[in-house]
Amino acid sequence: MDQIKIGRFIAQCRKERGFTQMQLAEKLNITDRAVSKWETGRAMPDSSLMIDLCTILNISVNDLLCGEVVTADDYTRELENNLLQMIKEKEKSDKHLLVIEWVIGILSIIILLIPIIIAAYLPMEDKYRIILAFSGFIPALVGFGFAVRIEQVAGYYECAKCKHRYVPTYKAINLAPHMGRTRYLKCPNCGEKSWNKKVISKEETK
Repeated sequence: MDQIKIGRFIAQCRKERGFTQMQLAEKLNITDRAVSKWETGRAMPDSSLMIDLCTILNISVNDLLCGEVVTADDYTRELENNLLQMIKEKEKSDKHLLVIEWVIGILSIIILLIPIIIAAYLPMEDKYRIILAFSGFIPALVGFGFAVRIEQVAGYYECAKCKHRYVPTYKAINLAPHMGRTRYLKCPNCGEKSWNKKVISKEETK
C-alpha cells in the first residue's frame, strides 16, 4: 500500500468534510500529531480506528486502503489486492516479531545466568549469595512471558495430523511441551494432539 497516497487522500477527505486535523483527532480520541503522521505518509491509521475514521470521512475502508474513491467496477479487484497486501505485511511483521522473540529469550537467559555466576565465584556472605542468585529469576520470567506471547500471536501452528493452521491460546502455549517453536498441542480442527510446528503463512498445505 502507498502510504503517501493514502495520507494525501485522508487530508483531502478531511478538508472536504471541513475538519481541521485537531477536530478529526478529537473525534477519534487521538492527538492531532497522529493525524499529521497519517497525512504525511509517515504512519498508517491503526486497524482499530479505520472504521471510525472512514465513517467520519464518509468513505469505505477499501477507499482508504486504495488512497482514492474506488468505483463499483474496480471494487472487487481492489479489495482483493488490498487483502493480499495486508496478508503480506502481516507475514513480514510476524517474521520480525519472531526475531524479537529470540532476542528477548536470549537476553532473559543472560539476565538469569549472570547473577548466578557472580554469586558462585565472588566471595560474599551466604545470605547475599542466595539473594543475588535468585535476583535474576523475576525479570527473566517476565522476559520469557513476553517471548511466549510473541510466539503465540506471530504466525500460526500447523497440525501434524490434518495440516490445519491456527493461533492457539496463550494458556495452551504455556502448558504445551515444546522443542524450540514446535509444540505438542491439541488441534481445534481435528481434535488430535500432535507436534505442531510454527509457520508464517495462513495457507494450509495439502
